Amino acid sequence: MGVFQARVERMEQFQKEKEEVDKGCRDCKRKLAECQKKMKELELSKAEGSRSELQRLQAEAQQLKKEERSWEEKADTLRKKEKTMPWNVDTLSKDGFSKSVFNVKAEQPEEESEEQKEKKHKTFVEKYEKQIKHFGMLRRWDDSQKYLSDNPHLVCEETANYLVIWCIDLEVEEKHALMEQVAHQTIVMQFILELAKSLKVDPRACFRQFFTKIKTADQQYMEGFTEELEAFKERVRGRAKARVERAIKEYEEEEQQKRLGPGGLDPVEVYESLPPELQKCFDVKDVQMLQDAISKMDPAEAKRHMQRCIDSGLWVPNARSADGAEKGEKVEGAYEELKKEGSEGDKGSP
Repeated sequence: MGVFQARVERMEQFQKEKEEVDKGCRDCKRKLAECQKKMKELELSKAEGSRSELQRLQAEAQQLKKEERSWEEKADTLRKKEKTMPWNVDTLSKDGFSKSVFNVKAEQPEEESEEQKEKKHKTFVEKYEKQIKHFGMLRRWDDSQKYLSDNPHLVCEETANYLVIWCIDLEVEEKHALMEQVAHQTIVMQFILELAKSLKVDPRACFRQFFTKIKTADQQYMEGFTEELEAFKERVRGRAKARVERAIKEYEEEEQQKRLGPGGLDPVEVYESLPPELQKCFDVKDVQMLQDAISKMDPAEAKRHMQRCIDSGLWVPNARSADGAEKGEKVEGAYEELKKEGSEGDKGSP
């Protein structure tokens, strides 16, 4: 990302160096304190052979004091250097909004629980949903910058999260063009938040830097923005597809539950498992055809199919065989009933 990326990397390198010096200084002070403590203990104990150990500790203490002074000098140099490094180095605009009351280091908030985050997000959305949606519909860089200047409270994670969810909702509703518009604004907000993390400042302190950079950016910076935007839209499409598939599956499961027969079987599944000759009987709803097909089948297989038809509700036994009968008796009765009716029909036929 050109000069901008180089500047961010320099700031990150400076922060890393500062943390290393702070750690070195702390470790040195701790070791010196431990060494001095041991020296006092030896002086009080006056144990035999403690003199040589005491001399060793005194030499170690002298060395640690030298190291401590060296670390303090490095820390002092870094502090002086830090004072000459402005946080908003890319704020080049000349208008009255160039300076911000939020131009401070970002505070490190305490880790929030998932419940707290959810409550915070809900409260924020209830209060600012209309403003978030307005921002999501803006197209020009200047319009977006001015709107955030007028509403700096929108520059936060809650806005970004809402925009992400809105994008997925729009894609599910097949409003593809609108999704792509909101996706653009989502990445604008994400870039601002990432810039704030890199500079370790409040996001409200650096959103103007983003717009200054993006409006005067070189090709590499714009390509980075465009690549992230396209990748985000693909992720949205994937999430939307998964949500639709999940909804279809849930709907099908609900419909299947509604279809279940008295024995807990799905009539659709049972029908599809029947031999073609039995399926045809149910297709045309011809009892005589069903009787003929059953009479030609192996009795055990016929009973098994009849039991599954009863359990799924495809076949309802005659009331005289169902009243007060056990499950096995129902199957036997239904099967015999079909055979009997089929035989009587044969006798009565010309």
